[in-house]
Amino acid sequence: MSHLRTRPKALEIGPFVAGLDPDTESPFINYASPVPGAPITAADVAALVTAFTEAGRKPRLEYVTSCTLELEALLLGAGFTVEVRNQYLICTPSTLGTPPVPADFDLREPETDRDRAAVITAQNEAFGDFSGDPSEDAVARMRRHQENGGVTLGARTRDGVWAGGGQAVPPNDGLSEVAGIAVREAFRRRGLGGAITAGITRRLFDRGAEVAWLEASGDDSWRVYERIGFVPSGYRLYISRD
Repeated sequence: MSHLRTRPKALEIGPFVAGLDPDTESPFINYASPVPGAPITAADVAALVTAFTEAGRKPRLEYVTSCTLELEALLLGAGFTVEVRNQYLICTPSTLGTPPVPADFDLREPETDRDRAAVITAQNEAFGDFSGDPSEDAVARMRRHQENGGVTLGARTRDGVWAGGGQAVPPNDGLSEVAGIAVREAFRRRGLGGAITAGITRRLFDRGAEVAWLEASGDDSWRVYERIGFVPSGYRLYISRD
């Protein structure tokens, strides 16, 4: 929730924090989370919907279910629909393992917009998006992310081909999310996913994070993350209203 306050347009809406971005309408970037432990009413949910609607954004939330047990029922009563409920894993400096980087690859943080675009393209293709070069806005978001203290790490072959990457939000209150771990199909089954994840997590701890967390998209990813020291910890809910 705290990282939403770093968005270009962050709003405090009663017991919610909404992170909005004027450069994109993507619901995966524009969403809100509740303040843990804060009481929430149906009127608070209505105010949240109004704020998103006035901003031209789809009302959407992402949050850890244990932080507010009553919220889901209020959202369903207000017309929201559950997108997915995912289990998440956490890692601490004492549990993190560091697997070797596969031969013929380097892990590095992109330093130019050209390299940022290449990392985004590699991630997009790994997730099945072959639409071409990323937009200038996408590259600018990655640049701002790094300038604000976030981690972006890519895997590159010795001849300069970016094979995959991932990122993590700037540590806040000792906590940071690792996300977007992706490896192009041609470079899979070599240990790159684990190496990228461990490299990002190590950089987070070096910058002051105490706990890193992430979600696994399937059994293969789950095993990769557990091997480098992530353990199951709870559930997150993704919910929105058309």
